[in-house]
Amino acid sequence: MADILHRIGVTASPDAVYTALTTVDGLASWWTEDTEGDAGVGGVLRFRFGPPGGFDMKVLETEPGRQVLWEVVDGPEEWIGTRVRFDLKREDDFTIVLFRHEGWKEPVEFMYHCSTKWATFLMSLKAVLETGTGEPAPRDVRISNWH
Repeated sequence: MADILHRIGVTASPDAVYTALTTVDGLASWWTEDTEGDAGVGGVLRFRFGPPGGFDMKVLETEPGRQVLWEVVDGPEEWIGTRVRFDLKREDDFTIVLFRHEGWKEPVEFMYHCSTKWATFLMSLKAVLETGTGEPAPRDVRISNWH
């Protein structure tokens, strides 16, 4: 198994970061504007990116100000069954976001693409929390011929 790992520091409270990760409006402000669904534990969130589609995530766990865990239940074959985890902790004046997209069967080329895209979207999360303006899809950085 292989995982995508990232770490960012955000000058916002853990509660503000948690809200951006656990509400439809929060998620739409930094990941994709086309976000809908139920962000509560047991709910399914639908993230769309235009052609070729998107991802459905089942919310497995949330702990206010500390953790969010999803499982991919629909989307590209490589994503099905993987988990997306955000762990939050306070260090000095920062909320540290430890990000994991875990459980890839193997490090295929699509995983390399997704790692870079996750990094750009995590920077969008940082931007929306620090400046009020993120770069969610479709306004995100295009890094290749894949969306």
